[in-house]
Amino acid sequence: MPAPRLIAFDADDTLWPNQPQFDLAEARLYELLSHYGTADDLSARFFEVQRENMPLFGYGAKSFMLSMIETVIRLTNGQVSGQEIQHILDHGKRLLDYPIELLPHVPEVLAELKQRGYPLMLLTKGDLFDQESKLARSGLGDLFDHVEIVSEKNEATYQRILSRHGLQPAEFVMIGNSLKSDVLPVARLGSQAVYVPYHTTWVMERVSEADLMGVAFQEVASLIEIPGWLAQQ
Repeated sequence: MPAPRLIAFDADDTLWPNQPQFDLAEARLYELLSHYGTADDLSARFFEVQRENMPLFGYGAKSFMLSMIETVIRLTNGQVSGQEIQHILDHGKRLLDYPIELLPHVPEVLAELKQRGYPLMLLTKGDLFDQESKLARSGLGDLFDHVEIVSEKNEATYQRILSRHGLQPAEFVMIGNSLKSDVLPVARLGSQAVYVPYHTTWVMERVSEADLMGVAFQEVASLIEIPGWLAQQ
């Protein structure tokens, strides 16, 4: 493999925790709305609505709020109270400004790679304002040469990035926690994908074993392994 000319890092649940914030907000809302159904019932309906709305709303806290409100409207045949909608909005707003706590080894790994001369990119999907805000709160902005906030991570998105930077697929490395978004489309293009598992995965990002058949990628237990892995390439 040629030496990487661009190394991209996913943000949420790769550099800082994100999904636990959404899981907590969802659990608290199910408690608040328990008179409309069990947590399992609410979760199933919420998943349905999210899946329907994803092409319109995309990802992030705003999509979460709108889909949760629509779920409760459907469950109550429009009888949900204004106060309950306000509770949903309040929980959703907290997802837009929670303190960013970096995952282990993030600053030192990024600093080491930058010192070695690797061009670094933050490549994340979601709401532009939300993702820019999280990057600012993280304090990591100066460590990245490029920032890309995209609406979806698929082969077409990665190909546009390769073309924009004049890269051959093998010269690009993507590092992240999502097999669906950070690994599969990258590996299918012939680029190098590094999977860093996180302890929880959003249901929309899960893939089956069959999806991974024949897909070549590197798995590491922690970002601390990345510099050593790159040195061996």
